[in-house]
Amino acid sequence: MMSTIDLRGRALGARELRRLLPRAEFDVAAAVETVRPICLDVQHRGAQALYELGERFDGVRPPSLRVPATVLSAALAALDPQVRAALEESVRRARLVHEEQRRSTVTTTVVPGGEVTERWVPVDRVGLYVPGGRAVYPSSVVMNVVPAQIAGVGSLAVASPPQRENSGVFAGYPHPTILAACELLGVDEVYAVGGAQAVAAFAYGFDDASTGSTVVCEPVSLVTGPGNIYVAAAKRFLKGVIGIDAEAGPTEIAILADDTADPAHVSADLVSQAEHDPQAASVLVTSSQALAEAVATDLEHRVASTKHADRVRQALSGRQSGVVLVDDLDAGLAVVNAYAAEHLELQVADAPAVSDRVRNAGAIFVGPHSPVSLGDYVAGSNHVLPTGGCACHSSGLSVQTFLRGVHVVSYTRQALEEVAGHVVALAQAEDLPAHGEAVQVRFAHEAAQVPAVDEV
Repeated sequence: MMSTIDLRGRALGARELRRLLPRAEFDVAAAVETVRPICLDVQHRGAQALYELGERFDGVRPPSLRVPATVLSAALAALDPQVRAALEESVRRARLVHEEQRRSTVTTTVVPGGEVTERWVPVDRVGLYVPGGRAVYPSSVVMNVVPAQIAGVGSLAVASPPQRENSGVFAGYPHPTILAACELLGVDEVYAVGGAQAVAAFAYGFDDASTGSTVVCEPVSLVTGPGNIYVAAAKRFLKGVIGIDAEAGPTEIAILADDTADPAHVSADLVSQAEHDPQAASVLVTSSQALAEAVATDLEHRVASTKHADRVRQALSGRQSGVVLVDDLDAGLAVVNAYAAEHLELQVADAPAVSDRVRNAGAIFVGPHSPVSLGDYVAGSNHVLPTGGCACHSSGLSVQTFLRGVHVVSYTRQALEEVAGHVVALAQAEDLPAHGEAVQVRFAHEAAQVPAVDEV
């Protein structure tokens, strides 16, 4: 069901490889025109627009935009104990890894009396988006909240779409498991808002007096978290009003495998990502024709027996998925570096050594016992990763996402005087004389006090 691209016997550069390799169609620019009126509606009408958009796109009007504290606590109380234990372990491991990403203040003495200090300052307020379409993602709550908390963000808000299937106390609110994850992590500001309108709500803020007491959602400085194409388009449209982490596209997995790989492992991992979405990309890169054939055989029965068979089959047979045949490991590495996958598995001999040669990937999963599913939940790594080839220039979500580096410059009079001539020379070279004068004026008074030689 997966198409085959045979690159054997062809020496191709990155440009040709990127043209030939499978990739999902994801036209964010076109979607911007769809979300533009939605975002502007939220900007101008606030809560009223958000209620109406919830009914229009999610099929339900939430009882209130902000989820009450009693509903959050009820969600955690009702959470399956096994799911709670899994979430707690996910949080524990994520904190272990992300704690090591803390940045320290560093002061560099450039010259005696001249210092530059770099301070890392957390973003004041962040909006975290958690999708809720075909699947429920409490793990995304963990992946967004943990690094933000460790970074020291003082104000966190979560938005997730209201679910029309919910009943009882949860009717019209996000999925209870998402609410439980928020409560578990101590996030008490949660909104029943999804899609592009959630990004706009975070960007502009709003007040909601429809329930009798006014609830104010203050605007945020940064929005993070994955979503569909309309969430990505809203991020692009509002970038500048807010900072964003990335424009996340459909999930993708690339597996670089040789004849040492177990076909069942490869097949299962391809299916695991394909079940996310019909546009999800699953790509196998291999120099082994025998492995490719064995994987194809395994996929036939594995896809037929999986819960979301139709979705998986559509993803695997789409233009974004395929098997890429290469001559050898070197050629395979050239392919995966050009592809720059969100998730890259290495199921090859001496996988740890091969991982050192990978330049472009959101996350690398080394060896037969490090499947992407592990990283999705409890490896300790972050699963919010760059897609669509963006891993060649962008990183996944981390503590650094929520920090800003601020340079603090401190020079004494003597240290400035020593370098004043260089400042003036560069200012004149750039035809910005006032830049030089801003330095010279600091020494003009002293120069005026020194008598000329012929006056002595």
